[in-house]
Amino acid sequence: MDKPLGTVIQGSLTGGLDVKLYPGISVEDMRVGKFLVVHGHKYDFFCLLTDVSLGTTSDRILVHPPDPHDDFLQAVLSGSTTYSTVNLAPMLMLLRVVEAAAAKQKKSKVVGIDDELQAVLASYQANSSVELELLPVKTIPSHFSQVFDASEQNFRQIFGWEDDPHRCNFSIGQPLDVDVPVCLNLHRFVERSNGVFGKSGTGKSFLTRLLLAGVIRKKAAVNLIFDMHSEYGWEAVSEGKNSATVKGLRQLFPNDVVVYTLDPESSRRRGIRDAQELFLNYDQIEVEDIRLVGRELDLSEASIDNANILYGEFHDRWISELLDMTNEDIKMFCEEKRGNMSSIMALQRKLLRLQKLKYMKPSSRQNFIDQMLKHIDAGKSIVIEFGNQTDMLSYMLVTNMITRRIHERYVEKAERYLQSKNQADKPQQLMIVIEEAHRFLDPAVAKSTIFGTIAREMRKYFVTLLVIDQRPSGIDREIMSQIGTRITALINDEKDIDAIFTGVSGGQGLRAVLAKLDSKQQALVLGHAVPMPVVVRTRPYDRQFYAEIGCDDWSDKTDDEVFEQARLATIDLGF
Repeated sequence: MDKPLGTVIQGSLTGGLDVKLYPGISVEDMRVGKFLVVHGHKYDFFCLLTDVSLGTTSDRILVHPPDPHDDFLQAVLSGSTTYSTVNLAPMLMLLRVVEAAAAKQKKSKVVGIDDELQAVLASYQANSSVELELLPVKTIPSHFSQVFDASEQNFRQIFGWEDDPHRCNFSIGQPLDVDVPVCLNLHRFVERSNGVFGKSGTGKSFLTRLLLAGVIRKKAAVNLIFDMHSEYGWEAVSEGKNSATVKGLRQLFPNDVVVYTLDPESSRRRGIRDAQELFLNYDQIEVEDIRLVGRELDLSEASIDNANILYGEFHDRWISELLDMTNEDIKMFCEEKRGNMSSIMALQRKLLRLQKLKYMKPSSRQNFIDQMLKHIDAGKSIVIEFGNQTDMLSYMLVTNMITRRIHERYVEKAERYLQSKNQADKPQQLMIVIEEAHRFLDPAVAKSTIFGTIAREMRKYFVTLLVIDQRPSGIDREIMSQIGTRITALINDEKDIDAIFTGVSGGQGLRAVLAKLDSKQQALVLGHAVPMPVVVRTRPYDRQFYAEIGCDDWSDKTDDEVFEQARLATIDLGF
């Protein structure tokens, strides 16, 4: 059996457990975020280390500390007069009868264990996840319960295996001190909206690409990715030292990912020769789309009110008609429809910016929304690249316009499925990925935007969000409380840390864990897709990862071969 690290000396359900470390156990090995197990009489308590402290039995030691060079006296005092304690936050508990029965069965396969438990243990030892009863923490272990390092078996009990045939598991990384995968349950992940958070430079894009690769590989959902900085489609700049670039989703999954672009010249310069050019039309823009970018266009509420008057008169053609109006036309319109002339003229002047956008046309015969829906129905994820069109006006306008229309279609399909109960009518689970999420979900606009609606609906219509942001405090608190799984890299700002734990019970004990993460390749994972919060060293996104997810066949192919394979798959869909 593993060597015990310490013993429980006091604690409470809300404040956590105080554990005194045994002599010989180095306090320097006790890092915040470490995973430990307390063996109670009836339960094993799975805990997260949240604080470390030093103590003495006599204040005289503090007044007269031993000489730094007196190793003998320091050794005498260590563990008796001076000691170390750690604070643990219990996250889950498991009936100890399972472990005890497992030990008995391993020794002698005694006849004292009932058949059902034997079957559970046999399945567990065969490296297949079983539904062990992981209970929420409603009590605490007794005084002097011993504390141990979490073993590989403990992590298997809680997080399962990536190759489990009974669950859609995907490894996001490893715990800080154990080389064993920490798996997300992707079916649970995609059924609610989720978030990837962290300050600039902590690897949010790499975390997101890792998650999306898992979702595509496991076919847990189809993704609609609004790629503001062109990091998810074909390739991206690596943060590592060994290579200049890493593969994007299109290279890893050429048969399952389609790329659209608002800037075809930029896409071609970066090596994507089959990106489909995307155009949007004036007649697709509704007043709510303009309201969302009101700050970028510097529109007043009066201008928005008069936009509604124009829409009521001209419907889909309201922008085209407005841009063609002369001052005399505006004056006549205001006299007939009781509009405000100065507000409409200001609206016209500011909407002239739309004419400068490369991807915006007065009209187009091609319906790109229908085309995207065909791809989604065929199980293909879509990456929309913005190229050099990365101003917030373009990103917010395009993202909102496309999402509103796809969500409308999904509502229709979901209602049809709920009526027919026919699996053929069931929509593909869709996850919409947006960056700079606080722009769409800040308290001033969240209740009126399509993204706020999707976040509150959860998976009612088979559509969820994956939001990526470095300022979670800018997201409406009601929306944050609906975020199912939160994957958070290092954050220092107190307001942002508070936002991460909105709606999370026991979040106070995790604040120190989040604040002490390394700036690279570490994240705190908590929420719906994992049984308990855990700090992970995130999985490297490299050639080994490509091979592990089954895409090594493409590692030696030329770009021409990849493009040809993807082209043939597109022809099969009729495009």
